[in-house]
Amino acid sequence: MSFRSSLAILALLLATLQPAAAGQRHVVELFTSQGCSSCPPADALLRTLSGASNVLALGYHVDYWDQLGWKDTLGSPAHSARQRAYAARRGDGRVYTPQAVVDGGGHAVGSNAGAVSGLMGAALPVDLTLDREAGTVSVGAKRGTGSGATLWRVDYRREAAVPIARGENRGRTVTYVNAVRGMTRLGTWTGAPARFELGRCGAAKGADACAVILQEGSEGRPGAILGAAD
Repeated sequence: MSFRSSLAILALLLATLQPAAAGQRHVVELFTSQGCSSCPPADALLRTLSGASNVLALGYHVDYWDQLGWKDTLGSPAHSARQRAYAARRGDGRVYTPQAVVDGGGHAVGSNAGAVSGLMGAALPVDLTLDREAGTVSVGAKRGTGSGATLWRVDYRREAAVPIARGENRGRTVTYVNAVRGMTRLGTWTGAPARFELGRCGAAKGADACAVILQEGSEGRPGAILGAAD
């Protein structure tokens, strides 16, 4: 199946996943690299996902392929560490690019639209409301059992066109979307409705936008994502 056909199928699948209410969505984190020849199709898929109202699509550029001849201009050791932490928590040791992690749980090859959409199961169980004018984030009560999670502000760059001069993608100009530039801990949520200060959206260097995610676990052992808003 061609990549274009795969995108068409994804569009149909996303249409069936449209949320019934604000906040009922999914988070796709793509671990990618400018030095990875297999990554541009996944980067294109992330762009498609970023246009879906029920998906928060985020690109985490890793740094472990920098030795291949091109230093990723959006890369960060923190992103590589987050990817490895996911693998450690899952217990499978799977760290590769392009890798898509959906809702902080399952993973798939980031260019495989069917596999990525197949990981989008039940809607996230906690409603988040981001009020940019007031500079606050409201977190609702969790539907179901369990409680306790960390609220993060994720600063990202909406779009970056990068001409790549060396490495596996030399000679190409790739346009990246929602490239994460930093994550800031906003507080701990205990399970009851609460309000948090957002801080300055896009405060990280090179960022021009932000989103918030509510996630179980810790920075070193990230778990399931319970809610998201942008």
